[in-house]
Amino acid sequence: MSQQVTMTAVSVSPYGIFDLGQARRWGYGFDPRRTAEWDAEAGPKGRVPTQREDEVLNGYGTPVGGKAGGRGRREVPEGGCDGEGARRLMEGVEDEERLLGYVSRRTQEIDRAVAKDERVRRAFRDWSRCVEGKGFKEYESPVAAFHDKAWRAGRKDGNTWRGERELGTAVADVECKKKLNTVGVWWAVSNEKQRAEMRDNKAEYAAVRKDRGRVRATVREALGEAPPEK
Repeated sequence: MSQQVTMTAVSVSPYGIFDLGQARRWGYGFDPRRTAEWDAEAGPKGRVPTQREDEVLNGYGTPVGGKAGGRGRREVPEGGCDGEGARRLMEGVEDEERLLGYVSRRTQEIDRAVAKDERVRRAFRDWSRCVEGKGFKEYESPVAAFHDKAWRAGRKDGNTWRGERELGTAVADVECKKKLNTVGVWWAVSNEKQRAEMRDNKAEYAAVRKDRGRVRATVREALGEAPPEK
C-alpha cells in the first residue's frame, strides 16, 4: 500500500509582500489556481515506480553487488542509483560540506545582524506603529505579519483564508512600507553587510564558487552539453 503526500511551497521575498494589488486580493496568500499548476508541474509523470525499482533507486532491499532485475542485469551500486549519482556529482569537489552549507550559514548570520541593526529596528518600529495606527495588530516586523499563524490556521495547502482582517492587515502592511521606505532601509543595510561579508571572506566564497563550477561541469558532461566558451 502506497501513500502519496502533496506539499505546497510558499515563497515570499525577504521583505514580505510589496504589491498592493496582491495584498488587496490575496492578502498574505496566493491565487488558489496556482496550487493546481504546481501540482501539475510537480506531480508524477507516467506510472508510479514499482517497489523493486524504488529499491534499486535508493539502494535498500538489495545487497551491494546484487543484481538489478530486468534485461541486461547490472550490479546495484552502494546507496542505489541515487547514491551513485550523488557521488558522481561531487567528483572533484574540494570540500563538500563547505559547498553545501557555507553560504546558507553565512546568510543566516547576515540576516541576524541586519535584524539587530538599529537602522532596521527603527524602520520596523515606525512601520509597526503605522500598521497599528490603521487599526491592526502590532507586529515586530513585516516578516512576523506575513507568518501570523491566524492567516493559515487549519489549512493544509499553504494558502491563507483571506478574511477581512488578513486583507486589511496586508494592505496596511504594504501601504506603510511604501510610505516609510521600510524596504529601502532594509535593503540598504542588507546590501552593506553583504558587501562587507564578501570582502572579509573573499577566499571562502571563491572556493565555494570554484567547487560549484566543478559540479556544473559534471552536470554538463552528464547531459552531453559542451562547456561554455570563455
